[in-house]
Amino acid sequence: MPQPTHSSIDLKGLARRAMLEQGLEPDLPAAAAAQLRAIAGPAMERGAQIRDQRSLLWCSIDNDDSRDLDQLSVAQPLAAGGVRILVAIADVDASIARDTPLDAHARANTTSVYTAAQIFPMLPERLSTDLTCLAEGQERLSMVIDMTVAADGSVGDSEIYRSVVVNRAKLAYDSVAAWLDGRAPPPPRITAVTGMDAQLRTQDSVAQRLKALRQAQGSLTLSTLEAQAVYEGGALIDLKPDESNRAKELIEFFMIAANGVMARFLESRGRASLRRALPAPERWDRIVALARSCNEALPAAPDARALNAFLLKRRQAAPAQFADLSLAIVKLLGAGEYVLKRPGQPCAGHFGLALEDYAHATAPNRRFPDVITQRLAKAALAGVPGPYGDEDLAALAEHCTVQERNAAKVERQVRKSAAALLLQAHIGEQFDALVTGASDKGTWVRISKPLAEGRLVKGFAGLDVGDPVRVQLLDTDIERGFIDFARVR
Repeated sequence: MPQPTHSSIDLKGLARRAMLEQGLEPDLPAAAAAQLRAIAGPAMERGAQIRDQRSLLWCSIDNDDSRDLDQLSVAQPLAAGGVRILVAIADVDASIARDTPLDAHARANTTSVYTAAQIFPMLPERLSTDLTCLAEGQERLSMVIDMTVAADGSVGDSEIYRSVVVNRAKLAYDSVAAWLDGRAPPPPRITAVTGMDAQLRTQDSVAQRLKALRQAQGSLTLSTLEAQAVYEGGALIDLKPDESNRAKELIEFFMIAANGVMARFLESRGRASLRRALPAPERWDRIVALARSCNEALPAAPDARALNAFLLKRRQAAPAQFADLSLAIVKLLGAGEYVLKRPGQPCAGHFGLALEDYAHATAPNRRFPDVITQRLAKAALAGVPGPYGDEDLAALAEHCTVQERNAAKVERQVRKSAAALLLQAHIGEQFDALVTGASDKGTWVRISKPLAEGRLVKGFAGLDVGDPVRVQLLDTDIERGFIDFARVR
């Protein structure tokens, strides 16, 4: 691919402007910076209500470049094939009290924003990558979600408590996945810690049990491709797909189980909570039509189990096209949202995960709803009134949903500008594409090399989400992130 003429500095300026345009704070306010300077070190408490679990073989698995580590995990085999899974979550609330300037900044943005130019962390890096991070070799306060997973993958007894932990090995998805798949030797951090290899194989086995049961219950099997920026010498050279693997599944299914445990814990204590909800898709008819185009039938009404059975069959029958099908389904499912759940009252579930009880609790360095949930759980454990009333939680749910979508717009805008930068030297060339959006506002298509989305400005009549199409690149606008295509056939 030709070397771009623009540097990453251009994209950083675009990213900052996009943050401001979407009502997000790209910089730490002065009062929050002053509070940060006054924090001497990581929060630490001792007492009868805080357990000491520093001796356990905790580890983290995340992206190669991730430094804001939110969770650790450890497995302890039990009788009859069961396994006790412990997930430790960074105790962010211990360092950031409610209504302080740092809390206000986190509440304003509600999420870290990951753009192709730079990351805008919800919490400043001194916190998220150090003081509130479950960093390797460091004692840290945590909230532990302790659950028993049976041989059939069902989650049984569970408990939530506070604890002091130590991360024994900071691991990365790709190298762990290659080892689990038998494609590479174990990463050095695994061999350096006695027992860590067996520990991870146990965790992997349990995660696959959880996965199998979740799929049987209708949790959707999807394989979407997220664009990951690739830099060389400070210059953007590509946008490549960040694909799933076995290590990512390990963390994914542990977190799904842990978030379900947290939701049920708060309900059992008679506490209101924030839930993550995804209603049944409004465009189910189009999903039915996509299945019909593959000679498969789906029920007339939304049915997660039937949809997942179709997805599993298509993944086996046409693996090369499965990412495109997954993207079309994701677009048609719509966006999730945060909602208030009052104890004893019904609440929308999560269609994509086939779950009725689902909270966000496992990423408090990166998501404000998880900080809220952490505070609710602490109050429940202490037997004191919750820090937020129902009206507060309802308003926060709406605000977090809005800001999450604004953050997604920023990430999408910068990704489009990055793609326009990469494609500027390829005007006139043709690409195979997939229709990813079709409405009165326009028709959108995605190409794979580089992974980029643009608008179809000619020949879009009659197209709908999921249709394959051949397109020609007409023009790019880096500043506005515009990529214009015309349909060739």
